[in-house]
Formats: sequence, C-alpha cells, structure tokens
Amino acid sequence: MPLTMPFKAGDLVVLVLQTPRERIWGRILGLDAAGIALRGVDLRPWEEILTLVRTDQVDQVALSTRFLPMHRVEAMYLDEPSSGTPSLAEAFLERTGQDPHAFLADPLPPNLAARFRRNP
Repeated sequence: MPLTMPFKAGDLVVLVLQTPRERIWGRILGLDAAGIALRGVDLRPWEEILTLVRTDQVDQVALSTRFLPMHRVEAMYLDEPSSGTPSLAEAFLERTGQDPHAFLADPLPPNLAARFRRNP
C-alpha cells in the first residue's frame, strides 16, 4: 500500500535539521525525494521574531527561501496544535496580530517591492 503524504505545498511545518542541528518554521513551497523548498525562519530567536513583527520591524527578520536536502532533514511536523498547546501559527497570530501565511508569503519582486516601501 503506498504511503499517503500529509504534507503539501502551502502547509506550515516545523523542520528539525541535523548537521548542524536547527529548527525551522516555514511554509512548504515544494517537496520531493531530493529535499524540501521552504520559506521560513530559524526558531532559535522566536521571541525576537515575534517582537520584531509586532513592532512593525519585519524587515529585520531573517526570513528566507531555501532548499534543504533530504539528508539534513531529521523530522518534519505539521504546525498544528498538540495536547492543548497552540500551533506556532496560532501563537504567531495571537502575539503579533498578523496572518502567518501572509508573513511567510513569497517575497515581492524587487520592482514591485520598491512601490510598496514606506517613505520615512
């Protein structure tokens, strides 16, 4: 019987990586046997990320789009509530007031991003 994968493009996940050990929260862009394409952030500075987003300093967050080869992936979890603990997406929304899917959306191309930049 073939294995049904619960992971699909657009899902929010937590990746545990090895060598070096990292935990990343992000949105799946693509997934295959070679690896996973992800738009996300390292979870080590989670509290700092929440503060930067809450105080409208999103440009200071190390949000990136990357490909991670499967040999580095130790585990991948859907970002979902567990045992009464909210998901990271729920915590992000509650603590920042911002939609996590919008936060993890693809970046605008440079020509469009310039139009939306704020003037000081």
